[in-house]
Amino acid sequence: MGIEDASMRNGRALSDQWADSVVVRPRTTEQHITVNKRLVLGFAISILTLIIVTAIAITLSVSFERCAAESSGALAANGSSNSKWKQSRNTNISYRDSEDGQQPWRHLRLPATLRPRHYDLRLSVYMENFTFSGEVHIEFECVHSTKLIVLHTDRLEVDKVLVYSDSKKAGVMRIQRRFHYQPKQVYVIALHREMKPLRTYKINITFHAHIEHELLGFFRSSYVLNGERRFLAVTQFSPTHARKAFPCFDEPIYKATFRVSLKHESSYQSLSNMPVEASMSDEDGWVTNHFSRTPRMSTYYLAWAVCNFTYREAVTDSGVVIRLYARPDAIQSGSGDYALHITKRLLQFYQDYFKVKYSLPKLDLLAVPKHPYAAMENWGLSVFVEQKILLDPDVSSFSYQMELTMVVVHEICHQWFGDLVTPVWWEDVWLKEGFAHYFEYIGTDFLFPKWNMEKQRFLTDVLHEVMLLDGLASSHPISQEVFEATDIDRVFDWIAYKKGAALIRMLANVMGQPLFQRGLNDYLMTHMYGNAARDDLWNKFSEAMQREGKDINITQVMDRWTLQMGYPVVTISKNDSLDNSVTISQEHFVYDTDAKIQNPELFNKSFQWQIPLTLAVGNSSHISTETIIWVSNKTETHRVGHMGGETWLLGNINQTGYFRVNYDLHNWRLLIQQLMTNSTIISVGNRAGLIDDVFNLARAGYLPQNVPLQMISYLSQETEFLPWHAASRALYQLDKLLDRTEDHSLFSVSLISDQFAVCCILTLTSAIRNTRLISSSTELQREVMMLACSFGNKHCHRQAVSLISDWISSNKNRIPPNVRDIVYCTGVSLMDEDVWEFIWMKFHSSTAISEKKVLLEALTCSDNIFLLNRLLNLSLTSDLVPDQDVIDVIIHVGRNPLGRHLAWRYFREKWDILNSRYGEALFMNSKLISGVTEFLNTEAELNELKEFILTSGGESAPAFARAVEIVQANVKWHILFQQQFYRWLRKAPDG
Repeated sequence: MGIEDASMRNGRALSDQWADSVVVRPRTTEQHITVNKRLVLGFAISILTLIIVTAIAITLSVSFERCAAESSGALAANGSSNSKWKQSRNTNISYRDSEDGQQPWRHLRLPATLRPRHYDLRLSVYMENFTFSGEVHIEFECVHSTKLIVLHTDRLEVDKVLVYSDSKKAGVMRIQRRFHYQPKQVYVIALHREMKPLRTYKINITFHAHIEHELLGFFRSSYVLNGERRFLAVTQFSPTHARKAFPCFDEPIYKATFRVSLKHESSYQSLSNMPVEASMSDEDGWVTNHFSRTPRMSTYYLAWAVCNFTYREAVTDSGVVIRLYARPDAIQSGSGDYALHITKRLLQFYQDYFKVKYSLPKLDLLAVPKHPYAAMENWGLSVFVEQKILLDPDVSSFSYQMELTMVVVHEICHQWFGDLVTPVWWEDVWLKEGFAHYFEYIGTDFLFPKWNMEKQRFLTDVLHEVMLLDGLASSHPISQEVFEATDIDRVFDWIAYKKGAALIRMLANVMGQPLFQRGLNDYLMTHMYGNAARDDLWNKFSEAMQREGKDINITQVMDRWTLQMGYPVVTISKNDSLDNSVTISQEHFVYDTDAKIQNPELFNKSFQWQIPLTLAVGNSSHISTETIIWVSNKTETHRVGHMGGETWLLGNINQTGYFRVNYDLHNWRLLIQQLMTNSTIISVGNRAGLIDDVFNLARAGYLPQNVPLQMISYLSQETEFLPWHAASRALYQLDKLLDRTEDHSLFSVSLISDQFAVCCILTLTSAIRNTRLISSSTELQREVMMLACSFGNKHCHRQAVSLISDWISSNKNRIPPNVRDIVYCTGVSLMDEDVWEFIWMKFHSSTAISEKKVLLEALTCSDNIFLLNRLLNLSLTSDLVPDQDVIDVIIHVGRNPLGRHLAWRYFREKWDILNSRYGEALFMNSKLISGVTEFLNTEAELNELKEFILTSGGESAPAFARAVEIVQANVKWHILFQQQFYRWLRKAPDG
């Protein structure tokens, strides 16, 4: 029988001070003394009492002495080395510390003494008061002798704990003490006797908690249907929030199987990772759903939901049932049909590509009104925020459709990379996020080959974007050590997602698709239902290469890219000799070159990469076949094909490599001349890459400021979208640096041309005829129209005002979905307050998710400070604005030159509210910080930023460190280059 006396119950809420005093004590031998009870009963009781009191006093004295010694020794959190985790992959666990005299609950990682096998979780959900109660039975194996059970809990009230032994002496084990240690979010159970290795035990814990309003753990959300507010409850456990919903071993390595039961009112339905195995109804109007047992999986992929949604269904050829659950009105309107359709196709695509079957009998897609992220790839129950999965074909633009498609493609990829094979620890989170981000483009190309995602869109939307971030001195390696719990959220950043994707793409191009796919198949087959680290992936790729006679050590190559921050700039220079040789050098590219002087400890490392440089030689009529040169040293000399005086060199063909390329000035002039005379000799991808490289090299001081503008002067002849898109992004950054300077009109006027006017008119005319254009030429027209309207082209402004006026007068929106964001924003910025009120009214009344987002962002374009301030306040307090859109509103107001300082001031004033709302969702918090600060560019704003960081306690936040570096770079650019830049514009022929 279970023994749980009053002292144990009273000890379950021990303070930290009491927790400090608890140590693992050696078991003492029990002494049995037989006496004549009738003669000495009173005397014996007195002696026994004296002995007990003395023993307690001695024990407490020893405990506190040990505590003091340990405190002075400052026990550090126990981070695991790679070699130890290699051992953990063989045994699923490693024994990191001897427990004698230790306090393992103080460490970041759980002690490696126990390994969970199975959870039986039963929950009762009370939607009327947003609480839940539960009981979890955990079957676990003892790996090393221990008296301690340490597992995670957070915000749970533990009611009762029982521990059972399944050994020869089966039964309830006596609990000596139990307590919650909040600093590490763990619950500690100290047993009276040791658990023995290779034996199985069970723990039973009953608990209760609130269904939180915060969007983590088991949280609630709501929506309005037919004037009635309805509620739902759903989980978000990644990365460390399963512990908020049930006691568990909440680390990725501790995979187990799960059986979930959910009890709730019969007016609701419940979902989980697996199908319902049995359902039982009570007479009191409650129902209990018992779900099938899951495969082995990590705790953060477990999921459930309680809601009253409806669904649409599809079935794959292999029998997998796919359901999309959403609000009844969204399902009825068909808003989920598109995502359901592409999911069915994607499951088959990934099965064929990876040659590994999808593991579960069903896949549910759940669209919720609020979520801390775009989506979460829970195995068999993927959860999406509504904006990323519901699509109304009548009002959704092509860009919205593309973004939604890529989110779905990303999450379905995770069913293999993440769910089936999970990174050992958070330092390698890029192993799943980088792959899923890369396959956004591969999978979308499968669905829509004409979109040309991997060869074109990937360059501007992934490669160019992440190189901006990774070129900062405050960047970090893609594989970064995790020392504290707060570090775990920080690894989910664009470096993990976008740099991870860029490195995988580079490696896929080096290996070739057949070998790349073979390596992925071996990796998935070897580690399915388990965990893996980056070396496991590199080893499989190396083996695939070796089987084809290619002796490339992938580990040696890729460690340079994953364990070092940043990336190189490769400089290619022709030699004066007649042997057709070139000098190739590499160095760490950093925007702030002074950082190397200011922070010598960081940059005294010999940053060096093994670079797969592809190189071609060309002239006015021909370009050679590319050759690959492995660059491993700081400087190397290589012979290339025949080079004459007018021969130019082009490196990083199609931008498959993760690095920038610089040339001597003569070669730059030859490339610019080639673009002016016959740009098609150079591929579309390389034309976009040249534009991105030249602008960023100039910004970092590697090139004169006039070279980028000389290069884009050829754009009047450019007929492809991608180079325009690259130029648009570069010019946007430059415009935000200059938009509050006196001579800004000189810059904007220099970019306005008849090309803009003609293209603007063509865009609107052709778009009105066909509202669902998705061709490359339409994308080009939209890109040029956006530039024209942004830089004040009168033709664009007249068209936008005319369309808005027609909408208001006729109450019929004839504006094509593909250009609504441009037209709405332009109209709001040019027209009076009534137009702003009209757009605000339409935002309230619209039921289409995509249209609401476009309308809300248009409101940030106003030149009326009062209206912008009103919008900021309404977005933060109104339930109509989803949490993710609140961040977007603040960022977009900050991108408005008239609203920049307003958004910056509002951010500082509301920081406590914003941080409390998004603090644990650091990905959103970082997006907010960088978005509000990235275009601050005065000395006064830099000082305000530094002062705010000090007063708000944000010194340790990586997002703030990046913000300071970016603003410092903006200020420095003004000091060094602003006048030089304007002087060149005044001298330019068209200036």
